[in-house]
Amino acid sequence: MQESRKRTSRSVVMAVAGVALGIVLVLLLFVVAIPSLTESGKVKVKLGSDTYDAGSASARAQNIADGGPLLFSDVSSGKRDIFLQHIGDDVTTGWYAFDARRPGQARNCTLTWQPSLSNFRDPCDGTTIADSGTGLLAYPVTISDNGKVIVDLRGDTTTSTTGG
Repeated sequence: MQESRKRTSRSVVMAVAGVALGIVLVLLLFVVAIPSLTESGKVKVKLGSDTYDAGSASARAQNIADGGPLLFSDVSSGKRDIFLQHIGDDVTTGWYAFDARRPGQARNCTLTWQPSLSNFRDPCDGTTIADSGTGLLAYPVTISDNGKVIVDLRGDTTTSTTGG
């Protein structure tokens, strides 16, 4: 029986040493390896997509005709709220996507659509913006082969690709 106690205590010591070694290795991974990879630029974190599928072009064009431009809120950061606008009768052209605020304006200065005037108004200073978002940061819009409205959120342009 004494030999089995020696084995048991030896097994416990080996198990504790194994757990301790495992903890040390995990700490090294988090303290040394991961930070050095992210600082070197080898690991890039990307959340979300570079494009936004806004849905059927014909359905969205009808939504806009009925109720005005569609506001899509950036729920992750609140920095990139955009309007989707369609102007004209052809659902394959006349699409515009642009920032919902003028450059430098706070989120509470999100533009409001004025249907009777067919333009936007900045609620903070009263500035009016054309229905196509002229002067705002624009995002290219394309219509896919299957009729979907695709907004390229990497856009850093001043006009939309399907604008009229």
